[in-house]
Amino acid sequence: MSKSRQFCIHGITHDGRTFRPSDWGERLAGAMSSFRPGGVAAGIGAHIGYSPYCVPQTVGGVRCVFVDEALRDIEPMAWDFVMNFARDNSLPVSEVCVLPPEGSSGG
Repeated sequence: MSKSRQFCIHGITHDGRTFRPSDWGERLAGAMSSFRPGGVAAGIGAHIGYSPYCVPQTVGGVRCVFVDEALRDIEPMAWDFVMNFARDNSLPVSEVCVLPPEGSSGG
């Protein structure tokens, strides 16, 4: 089984404006927090934390959300929601290039 791809939704619109509100990434990732490996966890504190498939980050001072393509297989409607959010708000989406750890041989 091949590793799923990672995508980054950038918080700077196609016309160069910073997307608002400033906590948009946390809100989007929070809405996706129930999509986790093995399904929704139960019990005290199960709601705390983000799904590993949709995580807010700051890259170079720009708020972003990293989305794992595995979300598409787990819940296609959630994947569509996230990608449509980016499109509807004119936010660029790019595939993330994951580099091998420093010191490992590249081949």
